[in-house]
Amino acid sequence: MHYKFLIYISYRYAIPIGVPLENEIIRREYSVKWFSDRDKDIVELNSKNNVLESIEQVLDYQPHIILAITDIIPDFINALKVQVFHGFPANKRKGTDQFKIRGLFDLYCTQGESSTGVFTQISKENKTFEAIETGWSKVDPLFPIVNKPISDNPVILIASTFTKQYSLALNDDVVNEIQRISKLKKWRFMIVLHPKLPESTKEKIKSIQNDYLTYYDTTDLIPLFKKADVMFSDTTSAIIEFLLQKKPVVTFKNNMPGPYLIDISRIEDIEVSIKKALKRPKQLIKEIEEFAQFSHTFNDGKSSKRVIDATISFLHKDKSHLKKKPLNLIRKYKIRKKLNYYTLKSFNRPFTIKDQD
Repeated sequence: MHYKFLIYISYRYAIPIGVPLENEIIRREYSVKWFSDRDKDIVELNSKNNVLESIEQVLDYQPHIILAITDIIPDFINALKVQVFHGFPANKRKGTDQFKIRGLFDLYCTQGESSTGVFTQISKENKTFEAIETGWSKVDPLFPIVNKPISDNPVILIASTFTKQYSLALNDDVVNEIQRISKLKKWRFMIVLHPKLPESTKEKIKSIQNDYLTYYDTTDLIPLFKKADVMFSDTTSAIIEFLLQKKPVVTFKNNMPGPYLIDISRIEDIEVSIKKALKRPKQLIKEIEEFAQFSHTFNDGKSSKRVIDATISFLHKDKSHLKKKPLNLIRKYKIRKKLNYYTLKSFNRPFTIKDQD
């Protein structure tokens, strides 16, 4: 059977998650299209020739499977709706709010034990979806991990979230300290910022660039991960992606720090903590290895393949045991308003193709 996939996104940061999936779909010679429900000026999308410009074009395309790299998608598209995730659980919200079920998805493709266990338990209680552990497509290019010794001129990657109460980029004292350390010319700094941070913050970071500190306006972080010896960050899911390499991370006032991080709360501890991380303490590396396995089960770079295999299999699976999704009237209205497309159609049972060719 010739399957039609739709990669459904909202923001630019979804592109590096969708590209490995797109490559796998193309390798199998199936159809794949992209659609963004919010940001229509994504540079990386503008260079593609398989982008749908409107929700009407999406409906005309009639996808079999929607791979969603966002939290909310239209209920009025008659297709299998799959949540792929736009990040690891980053503990920005305590408890299980990060595992919020919005009553829109048929299948969750989880990354590892940290997400699989929770979604599996919720699925047993909710009974409107299933969860399958596949790994996360975004980190496919990270593997295989190449262990390299720290160079004579170590590289520090700085990554900042957009969440106001956690973002180090919004803390002038932290930014000033980073600028000061960079001028010591001991280490090279690479800085990346979450796309949702204000333009004024990005301009501020650009203004402190020097021969030892460079700002990168990109969402494709994996090439930077591979170059860096240590990450300095706050509370962002990029931390977990970096830790998969078994490299240390220093965090500033992390929301829920664990023994796999060097977490600090004082500006004056930034430099000394980076020095400590560069020594790669054995106990710290052991904690990182355990956490990496907990976060992402697979290290073979084939998570995209597992996602496509799982979704095709689930498309044909008997799903009559699943309950109808909730009415969700307010959320469904907001979706229609956002897309400026009003319809009474709503598909509350998972899309199924019974006979597989």
